[in-house]
Amino acid sequence: MKELLNNKWVKFSVVATGFILWVIWLDSYLWLLGLAVIYDIYISKKVHWSFWKQKGVKKQKKVIEWIDALIFAVIAASFIRIFFIEAFTIPTSSMEKTMRVGDYLFVSKFHYGPRKPMTPIAFPFVHHTMPLSSTAQSYSTAVQWDYERMPGLTDIKRNDIVVFNFPEGDTVVVEHQNQSYYQILRSEAQALMQRDRVRGVIKPLSHYKNKTRELLKNNFTIHVRPVDKRENYIKRCVAIAGDEFKIIDGIMHVNGEKQKHFEDMQFKYNVYTSGDRINPIMLQKMDISQEDIDASTISGNQYILPLTTDMVEKLRSFNIVDSIVRVIKRGDGSDYIFPHDANYPWIEDNFGPLQVPAAGQTVELTTENLPIYKRLISLYEGNNLEVKDSTIYINGEATTSYTIKQNYYWMMGDSRHSSQDSRFWGFVPEDHIVGKPLFIWLSLDKDKSFINKIRWERLMRGIE
Repeated sequence: MKELLNNKWVKFSVVATGFILWVIWLDSYLWLLGLAVIYDIYISKKVHWSFWKQKGVKKQKKVIEWIDALIFAVIAASFIRIFFIEAFTIPTSSMEKTMRVGDYLFVSKFHYGPRKPMTPIAFPFVHHTMPLSSTAQSYSTAVQWDYERMPGLTDIKRNDIVVFNFPEGDTVVVEHQNQSYYQILRSEAQALMQRDRVRGVIKPLSHYKNKTRELLKNNFTIHVRPVDKRENYIKRCVAIAGDEFKIIDGIMHVNGEKQKHFEDMQFKYNVYTSGDRINPIMLQKMDISQEDIDASTISGNQYILPLTTDMVEKLRSFNIVDSIVRVIKRGDGSDYIFPHDANYPWIEDNFGPLQVPAAGQTVELTTENLPIYKRLISLYEGNNLEVKDSTIYINGEATTSYTIKQNYYWMMGDSRHSSQDSRFWGFVPEDHIVGKPLFIWLSLDKDKSFINKIRWERLMRGIE
């Protein structure tokens, strides 16, 4: 391995290939100079670019040789990670049972086309936070590049599993990173408003949102993250740009057709027994996590469990099980559901109809439908959006329409009642797309003992 790392042609080929891929986007001839520098470092050696080496010494010290090999390895691995493939892990149950908590997978950057690094100055091999820290940022925003993507092998197709940057992750409460800043903002503002209304004080919601922003700013650490440093999420793309969809009693309909049912898709079910409790060991054997079992009991003879269709059939065969009924959420909407506006009383299981925006599409804008497009226009596409006296202004000009600049996608988890997805925070922009998961190389079950922790049946399993 050491000999391979020290082979000058291997070094030059790997580094030069990565360098060319990177600089192909730069609108200057600087890449020619960069290529010449790399050639001279590893081949001609006319100029002493390698400042860590002793000049004029044929045989470097062992420490220097290892430093040289390490620097080369970091550069090569960084190019592979940026342009070709990256390792990810599944931290939550939102894609159960398709993707399991504890799955380790490789994600292809080249299938949908690798992005040019948008925040190029960063500590290698970490995402947004320095190792051994929960607050120190691992990147600098001193240099920010515009979004560009190289051609890929394929476009995102309906029902693809996709890795992307969390759209609502632009602002983060560092002390509560497992929660969306905007969800915290909405819930705390609602609580403040409700408290005042009990006392007979009536003020608009915007007043309480501004007050909550100040409270969060003064009491917590707030980070604003660029697109490529936002948290990585993995979901299924259930609707692509231009699709119109609707969720009816938990079932997705796209362009008027019912979505394909995936074998490992989960819904929550009410499970009623004859009065006896179900043996937890039997539930574990059915691959229900200990966390779900602990949180499942409603009363002595009722459970709420996330189940696949096969798991439902197995439970129905238990003598003590009387009936199993799928949970269907109905109601007059929720403040947590996109687009967070009273004009759209949608809920997780009954949502829409809604069309996913496509690049080049012109949409008519009104004060009624603006909540759907507000974040898209202002944050994702970088415009100054204002509403004055019921008139919409974009970049200072009154308007009644807007032309979409990029494609958008609608992402949902396969565990439909345990997933924070597009139903809660809306569209995923094209510039947030990271890549396509290829296969699982390791899977660990946190509920099992050390000896039985590895899920052998999932190793080297392809992802569909």
